[in-house]
Amino acid sequence: MSATFEPIVGRYMHLDLSGRPHRLYVEEAGEGTPLLCLHTAGSDSRQYRGLMNDRRVTSRHRVIAFDMPWHGKSSPPAGWHDEEYQLTSAQYTAMILEVMKALDLDRPILIGCSIGGRICLHLALEHPERFRAIIGLQAGAHVDPYYDLNFLYRPDVHGGEMAGAIVSGLVGPDAPDKERWETLWHYMQSGPGVFKGDLYFYKVDGDIRSRVAQIDTKRCPLFLLSGEYDYSCTPEETLTVAGSIKGCEAVIMKGLGHFPMSEDPQSFLNHLLPVLEKIAAR
Repeated sequence: MSATFEPIVGRYMHLDLSGRPHRLYVEEAGEGTPLLCLHTAGSDSRQYRGLMNDRRVTSRHRVIAFDMPWHGKSSPPAGWHDEEYQLTSAQYTAMILEVMKALDLDRPILIGCSIGGRICLHLALEHPERFRAIIGLQAGAHVDPYYDLNFLYRPDVHGGEMAGAIVSGLVGPDAPDKERWETLWHYMQSGPGVFKGDLYFYKVDGDIRSRVAQIDTKRCPLFLLSGEYDYSCTPEETLTVAGSIKGCEAVIMKGLGHFPMSEDPQSFLNHLLPVLEKIAAR
């Protein structure tokens, strides 16, 4: 049997972030309106493989995803061994805007999940003019800590297996085994302390409850899509956020969990494609 290749192309980009040189891995597929994809905490751009391999998306969109520093194929910056990784909203926002500038993206559609969904709310509030539309997946304004994060970075605990175990309950019950376990594998590969450092933004620094109602959807349309089986960003939290933002559209996706684009790409696309059509019609 001859080999086959997916249409995804990956490259490494050298970029200064927060005054330090970084080597970021970026992959993309398709042509058309740029669709910039943000992965979840502790994972990487492989979560968007379903979108990048679906012609219904790539025939009209240039789908782009990058591994944040410390994640996937993007190594930490030099000197990482002398510091503790901790993601902040300011760093996260600046990173996304710098990547957009480097790739010369003119008002892309932004889609992000979990921490990516949270930063979508920050960007919708602070930089709406930079985006054609924003799609937040599992995009809550805050989450109260519900387990001890210190277990994610201890010498007597396997951090990767712990991360996989923690998020395993967030995958929807209907997810196909292949996609479920690939999603968890990405978490098991996470670097030491990286998942914990991302959760600093998710659980502490990125709390946007007091400002989320200020988002103006006339300046940038905002869509929220959340799986019904998620105790991190619950359906109730999603609907509360949507209800506080005039013009925000929200859909609770039946059967899906916290990683819709990764755990069950085909089911997720049934919800995403109509949103992309709405954006195109505008």
